[in-house]
Amino acid sequence: MNHIGQLNEQPLHHALKLYYAGKEGKIEVHLAGYVIDVVLGGQLVEIQTGNFSSIRQKLHRLIQDHPVRLVYPIAVEKWIVKGPVSEQGDERTRRKSPKRGREIELFTELVSFPEMMLELNFTLEVALIQEEQVREFREGRYWRQKGWKTTERRLLNVVERRVYPTPQSLAEMLPEGLPPQFTTAELAEGMGISRRLAQKMAYCLRQMEVLEIVGKHGRSILYALGGK
Repeated sequence: MNHIGQLNEQPLHHALKLYYAGKEGKIEVHLAGYVIDVVLGGQLVEIQTGNFSSIRQKLHRLIQDHPVRLVYPIAVEKWIVKGPVSEQGDERTRRKSPKRGREIELFTELVSFPEMMLELNFTLEVALIQEEQVREFREGRYWRQKGWKTTERRLLNVVERRVYPTPQSLAEMLPEGLPPQFTTAELAEGMGISRRLAQKMAYCLRQMEVLEIVGKHGRSILYALGGK
C-alpha cells in the first residue's frame, strides 16, 4: 500500500489511520482538493492529534457534500521514553507518566470551531488511548520542559472510543449537582478542572446553543441550559 506523505507523519497519526481504516477502509484518498485520512463506508474520517484550527477550512469544505468524522486522541495512559542526552549515546529510560488525560480536554481544541457540531454532516469522536512519547534533550532550548522535546508519539492501544454526534451529547459531560444557573468557577469545581478549561467548555456549549447567558453574579457570567 502506498502511504502518501508517510515520511513526514507522526507514528501516532499513521497508526490511528490504519486502525480506523481496518480491512475495508482506504487511507489517504484525494477528494475535493484534499487528502482524506480515511474513507470508510461512505464516511470521511479525519484524525487530528494537534491543533484544530489547522483543519478548520478543510472540514468546512468537506461537510458540504460528505459525512465527516473528526477523531481526536487523548492519552489516558502514557509512557515517557527519554534519551540519549549526549553524543556518547546514553541509554534511554522509560517510565509511566502519572498524568491521565480526560475527554473533557477536547474543549481545549474545540474552541476553534464549536459551531461545527451544529452541522448534520459532522461527528466528533474521542479516542482514549495508551501512548508512548519519545523525548530528546536539546541543550539550551525548550526551557519550560527543561530542555526535553517530544519528538514522537506512538500508539500502544485504543482503550475506548466515544462518539459525539450532537451538541446535546457533549452537554452530557456537564456534572450532576450544578445549580440551574452557574458560573465557570462552579463548573470547574464540579468537574475538577481548571477555570480556564471550564471557560472554554462553556464557550463551546454556548456556541452550540446548549448553554445560554442568563445574567451575572458579581463579575462572573451566569450560564443555564437552554437553546436547542
